[in-house]
Order: sequence, then C-alpha cells, then structure tokens
Amino acid sequence: MTADTLAAPRTPARAKGSNWEKWGWLYMRVSGVLLVVLIFGHLFVNLMLGEGIHALDFAFVAGKLTNPFWQWWDVLMLWLAFIHGANGMRTIVNDYVLNQTARRVLIWVIGIVAALMILLGTLVVFTFDPCLGATPGGAIADACSAL
Repeated sequence: MTADTLAAPRTPARAKGSNWEKWGWLYMRVSGVLLVVLIFGHLFVNLMLGEGIHALDFAFVAGKLTNPFWQWWDVLMLWLAFIHGANGMRTIVNDYVLNQTARRVLIWVIGIVAALMILLGTLVVFTFDPCLGATPGGAIADACSAL
C-alpha cells in the first residue's frame, strides 16, 4: 500500500492488544449516565427533602457521612467524576498537544493528580470524625458527648 491510498474501512488498526480508546469512549458514556443519577440524587436529598437548603450545615454533613449508604454514594460519585474528568482531559491532550514528550508528561500528570485526589477524597469520606477537634462547650462537642 502506498502513502496516498487508504486502508479498507474494516481493516483493524492494530492486530492485537486492548483498544484503550474504545474502552475510554464506553466509560465516558456509562459513567456520564451514572453521574447524572448520582448527582441529581445528591442534589435532591440535600436541597429538596426536609428543610431544604436551610438544613445544610456541618451537622447535616456529619450525619450523612456516618451512614454507610451515603458514604458509598459519595465515594462512587467521587470516583466516577474524577476518572470521567481525567479521561476527558486525556482526550483533550491527545487531540491538541502535538509534541509526543509533552503529551506523555501531561497525561501522567493528569493521572497522578486524579489518583491522589481520589485517594484523599476516599480517605476523607471513610475516616471523617466530626468530633475531632471539637472545642469544649460548643454545639459540636455537646452533640459528640451525647453519642
């Protein structure tokens, strides 16, 4: 085949190995749908149920983060959103950064930052202690002593 001819439309670009672009594309679609459900569920519970936005304070968040259901809801939302965003940024870098070295560096930076943020966010959700550092005599200390 010469340089001025195109391959047949159904000719595979690679003979073996995983097609990362296909899996990235599929992930974006599936995670996007799941994120819509998770985010709107999160907003509905926080802003519309009970007293609505007026109930949002430290105690409300602390109460939600003691419930394993909401811990896993928030962690799933966190993981899906960060991986979705990092994959989108990777696609943008692949499309617009022409220098191969710069492209590799940027993709590694995106991956490392996303992984660190996922790790830190997961640690915060599962190790959150509202009583840590509560000043004696304050409302939080009173609530913690009742536990």
